[in-house]
Amino acid sequence: MNPMPNGNSVGSLSEKQRSLIEGCLLGDGYMRCKTNAHLQITHSFKQKDYVDWKYKLLESLVLTKPKTYKGNGKRIGYRFFTRSLPVFTSFYKRYYTKKGKRVPRDLRLNPFTLAVWFMDDGSKSNNSCYLNTQKFSLSDQRYLIWVFKRQFCLKPHLDRDKQYRRLRFTVFDTKKFKQIVKRFVLPSLQYKFPV
Repeated sequence: MNPMPNGNSVGSLSEKQRSLIEGCLLGDGYMRCKTNAHLQITHSFKQKDYVDWKYKLLESLVLTKPKTYKGNGKRIGYRFFTRSLPVFTSFYKRYYTKKGKRVPRDLRLNPFTLAVWFMDDGSKSNNSCYLNTQKFSLSDQRYLIWVFKRQFCLKPHLDRDKQYRRLRFTVFDTKKFKQIVKRFVLPSLQYKFPV
C-alpha cells in the first residue's frame, strides 16, 4: 500500500486524484451519469476552504469554479461539478447500482483516501471517533469493517444511530486512526478529532 499517493498518472488521473475521488465517494461525494458520469462536490459554505482544496486537486477536470447556492431554509452551500468523463463513469459503475450508492468489493484504502472520507463524514464522540456510514447497507458496513481490519489492523464496530448504524472506533483505535490520517486533515477540520 502506498502511504502517500504521488502525482504519477494512472490513466487520465493522478494517484492523488483517484484517492481523493475514492474518499469523496465513501463520504459526501455524489455522481450522476448519462453518457458519462460527473462528480458533484457539495458542502456547507462554512467549509469553503475544504471545497476549494478539493477543487484545486481536481481543477484539470472541472470547467467552472466552486459557487455558492441557497439550500433548504437558510442553508448556504458551496459546490462544484466535474466534467462528464469516461474516467468518472468507471467510478460510477463501481459505486452505484439502481438502488443507490454501495461500497465496491475491490476497495483499496490509503491514508489520504481515509483522511478525505473522515473530513467528509467523520465526527467525534467523547474520546473516540466514527464515520457516518448510515447511507450504506449493513452488508457494506460489515465489508468496511473487514477492510479496516485487513488493511490497517483497525477494528471499528457498528454503532447504533437511531434506526441506522455507523462505524465507530474504540478509544485505542481512534488514536491509531488519528496517526494514520492526521497529516492529511486540513487545519480547519482538525476539530473532528477527539482531544
